[in-house]
Amino acid sequence: MLTIHASDLQLWIVQLLWPLTRVLGCLTVVPLFSHPAIPKRIKLAIGFVITLAIVPAIQVPPIEVLSWQGLLSLLAQFLIGISMGFVMRLLFTAVEMAGFMMGMSMGLGFASFYDPQAHGQTIAVGQFLTMLALLVFLSLDGHLIVVAVMLQSFETMPIGMEHWQLNSQAIASLGGHIFSQGLLLSLPVVASLLITNMALGVLTKAAPQFNIFGIGFPITISVGFLMTLLSLPSLVSPVSRWLVDAQQLMLQVLR
Repeated sequence: MLTIHASDLQLWIVQLLWPLTRVLGCLTVVPLFSHPAIPKRIKLAIGFVITLAIVPAIQVPPIEVLSWQGLLSLLAQFLIGISMGFVMRLLFTAVEMAGFMMGMSMGLGFASFYDPQAHGQTIAVGQFLTMLALLVFLSLDGHLIVVAVMLQSFETMPIGMEHWQLNSQAIASLGGHIFSQGLLLSLPVVASLLITNMALGVLTKAAPQFNIFGIGFPITISVGFLMTLLSLPSLVSPVSRWLVDAQQLMLQVLR
């Protein structure tokens, strides 16, 4: 008859609890997995499967669960996971920022709706670009990269590590990276719309009888959508480059 002792059960729980906490913390924030449309049970199941795959390859120190050290270690693992997922989430914010700038330049500021993931108003163009970026993310095996970085994080930041802190320099460089990449991504549309508005201004001065409000808005939207369509193929290159940067930043955000 198979007997299970309390010490063996506690050992199994400890072996799964610490990695599971870090994995769930990362899945709470990382793109795609953190979407509100995914039920919490599915997220928990995905985290449990990832943890089962990771546990054989890592070393888990014997930490008493019901102790101050265990509680602090549990909180530390959750914060590490959230910090790693937050880096990947911020990289996708560059796409949302580009869509916001493009939509406002096209005069589509009124075409906004509530985004449950961002917990705020989102312009339709930004949501469209975000969905395309997620598809590119999946096509480039971004979800597998996230799992690989999770496994690598247990080597750079092992469980039971007492001294670690936020890398403020890496976070600051990440913020600058978001603004620069978002601006570069939206630059073709914003520049073309700027030229269009200048041309419409010259036309208004040359022929005041034209109803600029009647023809300006359709022309602006048409030029904006045309330039968006032409610039979509260039979305693959920055997203793939961001994935490479995210692999390093997810491990550098904590030290």
